[in-house]
Amino acid sequence: MVLPPPTNTLVTPLLTDLYQLTMAYAYWKSNRQNDPAVFELFFRKNPFGGEYTVFAGLDEVLKFLVNFRFSESDLDYLRNTPALGHCEDAFFDDYLANLTCADVKVNAMREGSLCFPRVPLLSVEGPLGITQLLETTLLTLVNYPSLIATNAARMVVAARGTGKHDDVASLSEGGVPTTPSRRPTKLPMLIEFGLRRAQGPDGGFSASKYAYVGGFDATSNVQAGKWLNVPIAGTHAHSFVQAHSSLDEAKGMTLKGKDGNDVE
Repeated sequence: MVLPPPTNTLVTPLLTDLYQLTMAYAYWKSNRQNDPAVFELFFRKNPFGGEYTVFAGLDEVLKFLVNFRFSESDLDYLRNTPALGHCEDAFFDDYLANLTCADVKVNAMREGSLCFPRVPLLSVEGPLGITQLLETTLLTLVNYPSLIATNAARMVVAARGTGKHDDVASLSEGGVPTTPSRRPTKLPMLIEFGLRRAQGPDGGFSASKYAYVGGFDATSNVQAGKWLNVPIAGTHAHSFVQAHSSLDEAKGMTLKGKDGNDVE
């Protein structure tokens, strides 16, 4: 399988916890690095006190696995870091330098599936050494995306209800069905607008991506629109309003409507 590298260039074999490397060294030192092993990725509680979770992040997991390889600069760093000063040179030069995921098998739920506590989202099977080294990275590639997709799905349900359009009214406050005359004639559009308050650029990009997986219609994030082909949308800021002092400024001005005609 040929896949592009992970979207974020920080996602490399070094995006892991130190103890994964020290455990891998212990396996190698005791000649157990090739023992068969199976790791399962699961969670214990649904987020937000909810009844389900939306599985997301599989695409980045597969990119990471297919492109897994320690670079020369990775190996130079590991050889010279005091935390791994006790490791023999052969661990870096013979084992890590040639390590890939060629012998790793992954079984996973389909991305976007509903999942539940203690049910594996991923099952990773392969040699003990490499499967141990994958644990932290796979967790970080799945946990945050699934959290965002789940939150987005909950918002979609809150805004639109569940099932067919005619069923939207069944989710009114207090669980009392609304009458047909109160049903919305148009379902609301949900736009992700979190970039300015996200946990850095990657947190913002990932939120835009996985909110779309969770059912949102568009994002305000222009970069996500370009890279992911996600529709972009927006409104305007308070500064735009403050930059104008009167409606008279708009007199005589026109905009093109959806039908292509000018509208005052």
